Amino acid sequence: MATAYLCLGSNQGDRIGYIQQAASLLKGTDGVSIITTSSFYETEPWGMESKNLFVNAVMQISTTLTPEKLLDAIKLIEKTLGRVNDTVSGEYSDRCIDIDIIFYDDKIIDEPNLTIPHKHFHQRAFMIVPMLEIAQDFIHPKFNKTVSKLYDELENPEMVCLYGTRL
Repeated sequence: MATAYLCLGSNQGDRIGYIQQAASLLKGTDGVSIITTSSFYETEPWGMESKNLFVNAVMQISTTLTPEKLLDAIKLIEKTLGRVNDTVSGEYSDRCIDIDIIFYDDKIIDEPNLTIPHKHFHQRAFMIVPMLEIAQDFIHPKFNKTVSKLYDELENPEMVCLYGTRL
């Protein structure tokens, strides 16, 4: 069994509801067991202009799926919940659900459709802060630094506000 960390986010409609539905669908996926989840955080959009705030959470799972099969399962869940191709000219846009694989054990994968660890994790407080709750001592396999250390090194951590409930 592998251990993976996923970031779930939404900035459209019932944001918490979409994340809860995604968690439920992940829980029902063969080969996936949820170990623990962070609280919800309401955050400013990152890398895009939008008036809609995001709600984000991080989840630790145990899985028998390969990273590629896990990505396939995630894409199916996103499609099931109504996510459409939401990039315009390669730019981020609002989305009802977004699920990213942050880490998969200590694997480093750099393929056209799959990059693990998540290539922007070390720059995104909205991923790092929820991860601090559940795995602050996890060591980033590329940078060989703990999640806590990566948080300390954020140059301009955006405001991250605890939303107050858990998955």
